[in-house]
Amino acid sequence: MKCVLFVSVLVLWAAKESVCKPACRYPPSQWCSSYEIAVSCQVEKQCVEFNRSQSEAPVQVSLYYESLCPGCRGFLVMQLFPTWILLMDIMNVTLVPYGNAQEKFDGKQWQFTCQHGEEECLGNMIETCIMDSLGDADKYFPVLFCMESSEDVIKSGEACLKLYEPTVQWESIMTCVKGDKGNKLMHTNAQLTGALKPAHQYVPWVTLNGEHTDAMQDKAMSSLFNLVCSTYKGEKPVACTGATKTKPTTYCMN
Repeated sequence: MKCVLFVSVLVLWAAKESVCKPACRYPPSQWCSSYEIAVSCQVEKQCVEFNRSQSEAPVQVSLYYESLCPGCRGFLVMQLFPTWILLMDIMNVTLVPYGNAQEKFDGKQWQFTCQHGEEECLGNMIETCIMDSLGDADKYFPVLFCMESSEDVIKSGEACLKLYEPTVQWESIMTCVKGDKGNKLMHTNAQLTGALKPAHQYVPWVTLNGEHTDAMQDKAMSSLFNLVCSTYKGEKPVACTGATKTKPTTYCMN
């Protein structure tokens, strides 16, 4: 969408300038493909600015997971959170707790069945409501990391929230969990997971800038840190010079 809007702006700008300058022989989709074409079409300044904004766009890492899946917990705790801590200036994280769950509408609300039982459905819902309540990854990700790294994900929820966001009442989270809001939020997670292309076959399932391939998944599992550093198109942060390889992650199959 951004590219379409940018091309539209360039078309309007070029049309305005065509009164004084020769017509461009290239279609708008090619105007920023090379410096020579940009110059010939009188849009070199706009292309420089556009390419700079594109190259500096943060890497979007999305994790589709289950709150009690051992492999998901391991990846979130050992790879995703540490990588985000070190590279948060060049990456954004989206967390979608649902995974291999199933949903069914009973006429009033959605009923969920989770791979690791009712406790996992509760864990998914708690984490979803925490994310919705806190809004910003800077606030909710440490809470979820605390939960997922604990011996008991669900029982640690209240203590983790109090540790990192003491002004937020646990009762407000549970109101979301037990009410229509939490039900609708989890249905949204189901829709997001169901819309994955290709469809997920296991969890943890990772997408990078909205895309998933087997090769990319393997790289994310072996070293997400290296993958984010190599994917980022802007100037590399100093942290990227110390990328290391970690142990592979196990999966919860669909």
